[in-house]
Amino acid sequence: MFVRTYGIMYMQNRELFKNLFVSLTRYYISGSTAVNLDSMLSDFWADLLERMFRLVNVQFEFSDAYMECVSRHTDQLQPFGDVPRKLRTQLSRSFVAARTFVRGLALMPVVVNKVSTVSASPSCVRAAMKMLYCPYCSGQVALKPCQNYCLNVLRGCLANQADLDTEWNNFLDAMLGLAERLEGPFNFESVVEPIDVKISDAIMNMQENSMQVSQKVFQGCGQPKPSMAFRSTRSVKETGFTGRFRPYSPDARPTTAAGTSLDRLTNDVRKKLKHAKKFWSTLPETVCAGERIAPGDECWNGTAKSRYESVVIGNGLANQVSNPDVDVDITKPDIVIRSQIAALKEMTSWLKAAYSGNDISYDFGEGDDDGSTEGSTSGSDAPPDDTDQDIYFSTPPNPGNPRVVPVVVLQSAAVASQGSMALALCGLALVLLAPHLR
Repeated sequence: MFVRTYGIMYMQNRELFKNLFVSLTRYYISGSTAVNLDSMLSDFWADLLERMFRLVNVQFEFSDAYMECVSRHTDQLQPFGDVPRKLRTQLSRSFVAARTFVRGLALMPVVVNKVSTVSASPSCVRAAMKMLYCPYCSGQVALKPCQNYCLNVLRGCLANQADLDTEWNNFLDAMLGLAERLEGPFNFESVVEPIDVKISDAIMNMQENSMQVSQKVFQGCGQPKPSMAFRSTRSVKETGFTGRFRPYSPDARPTTAAGTSLDRLTNDVRKKLKHAKKFWSTLPETVCAGERIAPGDECWNGTAKSRYESVVIGNGLANQVSNPDVDVDITKPDIVIRSQIAALKEMTSWLKAAYSGNDISYDFGEGDDDGSTEGSTSGSDAPPDDTDQDIYFSTPPNPGNPRVVPVVVLQSAAVASQGSMALALCGLALVLLAPHLR
């Protein structure tokens, strides 16, 4: 667009615009730790004013000191109208929202991966072995556990994991709220795509008010010297800007290779996020269902083929004090899970800040244990066939510290897919910026 509209004038100054979009890309990727948005945009507009001021006043000579005076008065002169202020607000809100949302998506598989490495207690392994295999001793190999019995065993084994649920749901609520912003006033796509149009509007505003701007500068910085090399016969084509951009049409918004625009992709993510709510507290119900359990009296209750009489206890570590089937030490919460609760709480605060249009400086360096560079979903001990409906409890070579992976194998794929969705959103955002770099 710039080449088509401004021709040689743009080609002579294209580094200014290229640097702007390179800086915006860095700001999107790394945030304010890499680029101070206010300072960067102020420098861009000051530099643009300096170059345009020379173009509309080619009959004068300007020293470097004089142009510094012009740059210092950019805010007071407002040569580009209200465009710089509006663009700064739009860029800040949309970039912060998009970046934080993508990092929120990237955190989900990280949490699942880390939680899947938590080892089961010896009492959990004993209870699981008793539930699954003790019927074999009496020759009842086809006998399945009672549902309530299965629930008590799984709630005991997954007591720490269930404590993730509150912060997990708070995190998802914050993600859903920010997703609404991304589809509305903080829409990244609708801000990035017409940046060149907005800059052109600012240039046109400067051109149309060049006389008033020049007079104010001359009053504040002094009368410049006439240029000895100025030729009064120079054409309008050489000395001024005459073109305008074609009107921006929202219907022409870019799409991915699959034909999905950013807002439609965000809407798809929102649907998946809603399904992930209460993920941890419903794991026992997810496992203890269908063909894995037997209804009524025709089930294994831990001692015989009969009805399970014990009361089903609640989720979470605190409720396991009365668990009749698994001995759980409620005084020793799992450190790994507590760290993930803290990570979710911190990310939730960032998401809420982004929802309000505020940026929080944070750094997810490459290789960071809590960053989005974490490896793929754990669970290599489980069977490779995701369609297998059995309950698998795997143990390492050291029986003193057994590991159990009963559920994540069955469910983590849906949550881990958010990682690929995060990459898709991040990639699409960079694709939107890329055309402006050329």
